[in-house]
Amino acid sequence: MIRPALEVAVESTSQALTAREAGADRVELCSALDVGGITPSIGAVEALVAAGVPAHVLIRCRPGDFLYTEDELDVMVRDITAIVAAGADGVVLGALRSDGGIDETATQRLVAAAHQGARAITPYITFHRAIDHSADPVRAAAELGRLGVDRVLTSGGRASVAAGLRDGIIEQMTRSAGSVEVMAGGGATVEDVPALVRCRVAAVHFSARGRASPAPSQRLSVPLGPSDGHRAPTSTDPHLVRAMADALDSR
Repeated sequence: MIRPALEVAVESTSQALTAREAGADRVELCSALDVGGITPSIGAVEALVAAGVPAHVLIRCRPGDFLYTEDELDVMVRDITAIVAAGADGVVLGALRSDGGIDETATQRLVAAAHQGARAITPYITFHRAIDHSADPVRAAAELGRLGVDRVLTSGGRASVAAGLRDGIIEQMTRSAGSVEVMAGGGATVEDVPALVRCRVAAVHFSARGRASPAPSQRLSVPLGPSDGHRAPTSTDPHLVRAMADALDSR
């Protein structure tokens, strides 16, 4: 069986370099992973490209649901144009309708923006975990290929990859997706690897997050927001990345 690729979600170039050195094949660059990720700054994208790390960039203008207004779609089109022009290898996007189906019009608009802004290479298009909030992830996966999507990130419509495996949804999605690669992500662990390999997923995605301890002088005595408090900055744990890479290598 072909070894699934390993993708690590990161928030900075330093985290990306840590992930790569520990065995990640590529990274997904995001901001604010604590809320599921939003689009990072163009400066963060440019820094990652300059470092030579294969990067796919999240396109999500806000936390919350995946039903977007025209104004929000316009923002994401602008983000995609700038990010692709900066040299990103791919973008990670998605949109839903209020009935839980894929918003085909919005998705095609975002995909078109990526293709129109491309330079030498066509950017890779990943449909993110909006699919896990769809009414029928298996059916939705079957629709993505004709929308110009290359890959889909999913936990099988469940709270974790383990649950998506247990309920058989991830395996069904690998069968329904056709030419679209299925990348398993959402609480993925080393223990999930054997079952994921049997399902023939193309890649495994996880964040490998640790917590960096800030210097005492940097501890915030006054929260800057309702969820801020004394939360320490995040880091990428190279031991977690290496353990996952080793598990995939020894599948």
